[in-house]
Order: sequence, then C-alpha cells, then structure tokens
Amino acid sequence: MSIYKTQSGREMSLKLYDAQLNKLDYLCKDVYVHTRFGRTHIIETGNLSGEPLLVFHGGNSTTAYNLLMYRFLLKDFHIYAVDIIGHPGKSDEVSLSPRNYDYGKWASDVIIGLGFDKIACFGVSFGGGVLAKLMCIAPEKIEKSVLIVPSGIKNAFPISTVKMMIPLLKYKLTKIEKYIKETALFMALKEEVLDKDTLDMVKDSFDHVKTKVGMPSNVNERLMQQCKAPTLIIAGEKDCLFPARKVLPRAKRIIPNNTVHMLKGCGHMHMLPEREKKMIVDFLKE
Repeated sequence: MSIYKTQSGREMSLKLYDAQLNKLDYLCKDVYVHTRFGRTHIIETGNLSGEPLLVFHGGNSTTAYNLLMYRFLLKDFHIYAVDIIGHPGKSDEVSLSPRNYDYGKWASDVIIGLGFDKIACFGVSFGGGVLAKLMCIAPEKIEKSVLIVPSGIKNAFPISTVKMMIPLLKYKLTKIEKYIKETALFMALKEEVLDKDTLDMVKDSFDHVKTKVGMPSNVNERLMQQCKAPTLIIAGEKDCLFPARKVLPRAKRIIPNNTVHMLKGCGHMHMLPEREKKMIVDFLKE
C-alpha cells in the first residue's frame, strides 16, 4: 500500500525532494542497500574525507529537507543521509510499527549494508526515535549518537497536538495556505522558523503523504542501558511533542554515557543556534 495519497502526489513530493537536495551545493550520490524490510535509499554527501555520520530525518518529512536544516554538518562529516523506510523519499514504501523495535532492526541492517561495523549517528524527531531503537537493538554498531528533539525517550501527548488539528482541518477543507502556517506554528512557535523550505515541506506532507501520527514509542530502560556509546541529547524547552522537562531527565537516567542540553525557548521545529551547532560538531569530533 502506497504511503502517498495519489501517484501524481508521489511525483510532486519527489520533485520537491530533488529540488531541495539541489540547494545544498554539494555533490550527492544515490546509494541503495537491502534490508530485511525492503530496499533503502541513502544520500551520500558532505565532506567525503571526513568521519562518517549516519543521519535520520524527521517523520512525514524527507532527508533532503533535513539536510537543508542541518547543512552545517556537511562541511566536517562524510554524510550518509537515509530515507526512513515507509516515509517520503526513495526507500521502499513499507510501513513499520513505531511501537516495537523494527525501526532499530532496519537501521542496523542499513549500517551492515553500508559496510560499517560501527558508525556515528545523528537523528532528529522521529529519526531520533529510530536512533533510540537502534541504540537498544544494536548498541555495538554505534560510535556516538546525537539525538535532536527526539521521540522514543519520553513522549508527551499534550493538548496542543489536538489543537493543531483545527487549522489543519481548515486547510484540508479550504486549501487556504495561511492555515498551513497556523498548523506549523504549534510546533515552531515563531514565524521566523517557518522559512519557504519548511512551509514547502509541510504543505507537501499535508497534500500528498498519508500522515503517520504514531511516533517511535518510549524505549525500554534495560535495553537502552546496554548502549555505552557517548550520546548527546538536545530537547526543546517548549516542544509540544517531546518537551525537555520530560525527555532530558529520563535520558540522563537511562542512557549511561550521556550529555544533555536544553534549547531554551524553542519548540519542536527550530532554527538551531550557532552555539548548539558548534556543540554538536565538537561532540562528534572528540
């Protein structure tokens, strides 16, 4: 069953994917690996003489958009940016359960398919949850981890996610684009976060993708404690989905080798400040 609403919608989504990828101004190579769940597409890019870094994007989004938002990584690292299976992009349209550890098994297969024994990993939002599952399933494959506003540690179900449905419903009924911005503002908080690339991605997801509402579930403490790799967890103070006040205390408790940091005043969608960019690069290069 397709993850897109229509075939023409799929084509439009992939057209946006390619257009956003072209904005990077870096050479991008298509890599495919086979996993037990299906064929997986990866963008190889960045500094090809740098340390390898496996990157997982957010849910109902794309790896192309994620690379635009975190393009500061491309200067220092040899990036393998994976299209999460069952999400928009060029991997197989196979939907996995967010409630079990299938995403962790899939990610482990990706690392094997790329030919690595272990690799540093970077995951955002849904992709942070995929990385958390990987840390539980195959801790030996992880050199270091960076989790940004991650699911899978301590998910919340705040009232704001219900409120977000109101402008989204208005958009679906009217197709008036101001309602896209109103919907996204529940996660972004500030209009300056919603640049054209972000709004294009959100609109594409609403228009063409069968939205996945289930995020990777909270990981098991016993399984997570097997992962001894250095791990940096960054959460947003005002994140309506994975708030820092919930995520960071549990991360400190269940992840043995942790460094935690709060993005003050930030929602789920954010513009990462220069200080935090440097923190991430320094952490990965230590």
